[in-house]
Amino acid sequence: MPSKLASCLALLADEDRPVRTIDLADISDLSRSQVAEFHAAWNDLSPSRRLELIIVMVEQAETNIHLIFHAVLRACLTDDDAQVRRLAIEGLWEDERVNLVPFLCGLLTHDPSDDVRSTAATALGRFVLLGVLGDIAEEPARQAEAALHLAWERSDETVSVRRRVLESLAPTDTADVHVLIGDAYYSDNELMRQSAIFAMGRSANPRWNKIVLAELNSRDPALRFEAAEAAGEMAIRAAVQPLIQRLDDPDKDVREAATLALGKIGGPAARRALRALAAGDDERLAEAAAEALEELLFNSTHLDDALDDSDGAASPSSRASRSTDEDLIFADDDDDDDDDEYGANEDTDDFEQDDDAYDGDDWDDDTDDFDDPDVEDDSFDETEDDLDFDDVDLD
Repeated sequence: MPSKLASCLALLADEDRPVRTIDLADISDLSRSQVAEFHAAWNDLSPSRRLELIIVMVEQAETNIHLIFHAVLRACLTDDDAQVRRLAIEGLWEDERVNLVPFLCGLLTHDPSDDVRSTAATALGRFVLLGVLGDIAEEPARQAEAALHLAWERSDETVSVRRRVLESLAPTDTADVHVLIGDAYYSDNELMRQSAIFAMGRSANPRWNKIVLAELNSRDPALRFEAAEAAGEMAIRAAVQPLIQRLDDPDKDVREAATLALGKIGGPAARRALRALAAGDDERLAEAAAEALEELLFNSTHLDDALDDSDGAASPSSRASRSTDEDLIFADDDDDDDDDEYGANEDTDDFEQDDDAYDGDDWDDDTDDFDDPDVEDDSFDETEDDLDFDDVDLD
């Protein structure tokens, strides 16, 4: 009697049968030997069938926490189809085992597809952030950073890749990354400017507060969107009133970003605005407002502050930095104005640059990697493997 895996692979081989009608649970959480069986069957599928299968795998993994396709997705990183390689990287977004880093570095360095390289750059940003947080060993985090810096320095690298590199390096918040963000923000390329605002938010450095606040009033909806998200990530209290104004923005994505940002910043004024939205007729904004209110409640230090229904000042037990609505709305979080390398007028769309401030110019041989994908691997293995990415020289 064939195994469940063999039966599933036989169904997948019948290309007249849509993949969505097949139970993919039998290719979830495979062992190393099972991955080899899957890969052999995968190679016999037509390119269109492989693409159909990986699209469904990634979609189902996002909606069903019990489906773990990490092992088979790693097997797809060397597929001939760039779309398959890109989707395989995206599908591995929850795989935080550090032995994935060399493969991602190899793809960022050598893959001929811009889409694959940019997706690899974004994925490496996850490991950079884990390194900053101290959740993984220093060496894989350092290798991820090194590969990203080399990609930025390549003179022939495309904007689509470089912008993702910038976003991924932002959490390190180092002096050289400050320069990269400044270069991107003052560049003529609108996509790079968008990524610069995103990177400001991800760096969580108050040096960028004034620029983020000013860009909330940008003429470009894409910049307003990034600024709203950044204001939320940075928890800029002075952004509350501008964000409330953005709830009436002509762009629906900006309205939603402003809603979610208010939930991250919190305070009485934000809470009142969110409650009004949650009771409104705009279904999409009402849902976003409900989500933001949940986050606001979760992030509240004191329960009585989170449940305060009054329209006056916040409860005395509120966080000291959020003592009143006036403080919340008008306070400038940037207490270190002298340290700002980039200045912006908070009240206008005009930016003032200080001339003296800105000077910018393998798979592991351990079978447990496949037997238990949920086990965190904090070691950094550079073992020999069929993909040859471990031998990439990133120095």
